[in-house]
Amino acid sequence: MPTRTRDDRPATRVPRTRPSGGAPFDVASAVAHLRAADAKLGAFIERHGACTLQLKDTSSTFAALAEAIVYQQLNGTAAATIFGRFKALYPDRRFPVPEEVVASPDETLRAVGLSRNKMLAIRDLAQRTVRGEVPTIAALRRMPDDDVVQCLTAVRGIGRWTVEMLLIFRLGRQDVLPVDDYGVRKGFAAVYRKSALPSPAELLRHGERWRPYRSVASWYLWRAAESAPRATSRTAAATPGNAAVADVTPRATAPSQRRSAARKLTSSAPR
Repeated sequence: MPTRTRDDRPATRVPRTRPSGGAPFDVASAVAHLRAADAKLGAFIERHGACTLQLKDTSSTFAALAEAIVYQQLNGTAAATIFGRFKALYPDRRFPVPEEVVASPDETLRAVGLSRNKMLAIRDLAQRTVRGEVPTIAALRRMPDDDVVQCLTAVRGIGRWTVEMLLIFRLGRQDVLPVDDYGVRKGFAAVYRKSALPSPAELLRHGERWRPYRSVASWYLWRAAESAPRATSRTAAATPGNAAVADVTPRATAPSQRRSAARKLTSSAPR
């Protein structure tokens, strides 16, 4: 596979999931485990309150990944406009089927506002789906996490981070730790009072104590990042890993743009 950059996304009371759209695993058990395994994270959970991790309904793998590609590197408003135009090309359906996208001329896809790289990524996704190389959502649910990552990152424009967001917020996997995610790293620095963001390797090592509920730990780290003081432009520029990058193109993007892609992959995510 060609080398590509990644895209590039709670208390004595026990947090509860919401009754509709909640995680398919026992979040109360997950939170109890995290509080017992990690005192500092447990203290943040105590302060924050309930975990309300929500899943987004997913009609197809093609739809979920096409949406994620469109939203990469764009703010939410611009991406929503382009995505709306893309869907409007195929008015007879709630979402276009890959065969229709394969049959569409490049100029038609570019006309809705897609960059050339994104157009090529969506076309590659559609072609692979037609050839049977992209598993259905039902098939993905039966696959181990690593197999899902290996399979879907073969698609142009889809990197590990995008697949990790799908695993957590579309498939409801309980033990995913997106170590390259800016928000997770920022949240870790806030919870553990670090002056610099942790490296992915450091975060991975520390996260071993959170198994098998690293998805819930990640959710709390996103919440910690939201409440952390904003870095100044000088600090942000000097912080390793501050600039998120997208799968479709090697151009660096702001963390807010990366979160925009996450929100569309996860509906309200990372939530």
